[in-house]
Amino acid sequence: MPILHETLSRLWTLDRDVLAIAWLSLRVSLTAVSIGLLLGIPLGALVAVARFPGRGAVAGLLNAFMGLPPVIVGLVLYLVLSRSGPFGSLGLLFTPAAMVAAQATLATPLVAALTRQVVSDAQVHLGEQLRSLGLSAPRQAGILIYDVRFSLVTAALAAFGRAISEIGAVLVVGGNIDGHTRTMTTAISLETQKGDLSLALALGLVLMSLVVVVNAAAALLRGHAARAYG
Repeated sequence: MPILHETLSRLWTLDRDVLAIAWLSLRVSLTAVSIGLLLGIPLGALVAVARFPGRGAVAGLLNAFMGLPPVIVGLVLYLVLSRSGPFGSLGLLFTPAAMVAAQATLATPLVAALTRQVVSDAQVHLGEQLRSLGLSAPRQAGILIYDVRFSLVTAALAAFGRAISEIGAVLVVGGNIDGHTRTMTTAISLETQKGDLSLALALGLVLMSLVVVVNAAAALLRGHAARAYG
């Protein structure tokens, strides 16, 4: 098949367009996931261990925000970052930074909700002991996070999967500008519509390969942890 041959040729020769788009996608998604982990893990752990009025409602909101519609997130960020918005003077709209913000907004509640569940499960076994030591909620949260650190790999994987496959929000705030804000998902959509199926397929194969590699690395990490601490 000509299309398949051209697709493989693009990959074999390390096509410049494929590499540039893939690198931008990976850079944006890894940055967004890092932000999501830094914000979501402490937030989820604190909700799990702290006792405060409305705790159940907060936990429910975290679960609900796991399903935030990406296009709505993109629209809200567009309004915030546009010239008439409160942060319009920063000039972030249609830049990779805006795309990072969109993906981080989607990743953070996902990480927080999954972390809350993992830490809550761990607290069943260690919570009473930690409370008996008179530790504050942040100290308890920190200890439990360390205790379940390898289980939290699942949260990181889920966040990465959502970020790297995102199209709606990044399209709204990034604009899909060639050579500047074009990611693998937005490029696949555009090139398919244009009829450049070889480029779309090449990007699709790279995207799937990245997901497989990341999941394989996480599986190896969990396996190593199980052997070391089992």
